[in-house]
Amino acid sequence: MAPRNGLVHLKEYDIKDSNVELIGTDIDHQVKYNSAATEPAWNDGRVSIEPGLFIWRIEDFAVVPVPKETHGQFFDGDSYIVLHTEKIESSSEQGQGQEQLVHDIFFYLGAHTSQDEAGTAAYKTVELDEFLRGSATQHRELQACPSDDFVALFPRLTVRRGGVASGFRHVEEPTKQDVTTLLRVFRRTVKGAMRDTLVVYEVEPTWRSLDEGDVFILDKGDKIWVWQGKASSPMEKAKAARVVHDMTLAKHVDVEVVSQAEARSYLVVKELEDEDGQGSDGVASFHAARPIRSLDGSSSSSSNSAAGESPPPRARRLFRLSDASGELSFELVGDGASVSEGHLDSNDVFLLDDGSKEIWVWEGRMASRAEKAMWLKVAQAYVRQLQGEEENSEAYLLPIANVREGRESTAFRKAIQAM
Repeated sequence: MAPRNGLVHLKEYDIKDSNVELIGTDIDHQVKYNSAATEPAWNDGRVSIEPGLFIWRIEDFAVVPVPKETHGQFFDGDSYIVLHTEKIESSSEQGQGQEQLVHDIFFYLGAHTSQDEAGTAAYKTVELDEFLRGSATQHRELQACPSDDFVALFPRLTVRRGGVASGFRHVEEPTKQDVTTLLRVFRRTVKGAMRDTLVVYEVEPTWRSLDEGDVFILDKGDKIWVWQGKASSPMEKAKAARVVHDMTLAKHVDVEVVSQAEARSYLVVKELEDEDGQGSDGVASFHAARPIRSLDGSSSSSSNSAAGESPPPRARRLFRLSDASGELSFELVGDGASVSEGHLDSNDVFLLDDGSKEIWVWEGRMASRAEKAMWLKVAQAYVRQLQGEEENSEAYLLPIANVREGRESTAFRKAIQAM
């Protein structure tokens, strides 16, 4: 067991520079199916057998199941593995009319997760895919910019500060007197989904975090304030009321709801000034960028937030990774409207840049071992190249997903077929 006393946090995982480097390294290749077969997390009698949502958190280098009642709740200091399994009708000629299970694995990295947790989540994701016989679509998810596919899994997505006491990390539990938290409540629209996702996100407890387009919950420990921005929607107000109801079930405290339009709403600003140490100097309107967003600009801020303009989306591009010539090559085979499923060849690996939305890597059945082994390194190099361009300085936030021929997800098919 790793020692803890007197030690500081391990180095945080540098998402911007490291990205997905840990996958494909020696630690990754050491994970084989025989290891997966002995992992208790995968051998619960349900994984790979039943449809549903399964979530695990990395704790002290182990994969620990997250209770179903807390699904959708994440801490910014942790790493998670999320498996979504659903039953669909087979699209193959041999299995026509029959049902099959399809799997999506998401390894979710909190903004302040440590290197050991991120590495464990990465190689355990590969192990889980091995357990599923290589049939899953793998996704890397970042707290600041989760994909629509990930967000759509949850009717409510909660992101709080902190993390589990894991490895060399030691987390102090605050006392009631120490607690001051500010939660931002807003809706995240997911394209093509039946419903929006409610996001409850812990932000810095300062008046600068307020935005007139959303609802905020200030928990002072002995009292809860609800601050309704003047442009917040009735649905956001109603959802915030449900969040507060859940909070007060655990502790009996006074709750006061104020609208930004009321003079009394300044009391909330005053409470946040006390925490921040600086005054708002009579600020009448509040604008703060939303803490999670999409790189294509959708749902990135409330209607009145001064989040800045997102760069225009890039044209879709499709690249081929091949060693047919004896050396690995990476070349553009189509862009814009010319990109189609017809470009895909079973003998090679392809990278699809879905125009500022996601990076997809498609592995053909007959692709060589070298081509398959290089896919993440190539995706890494491609993202770094994009990141060096001024208009793509946030490319490191792009979700990255890997699919295999014959096991393509619905999201990939939409991406490759988009016109």
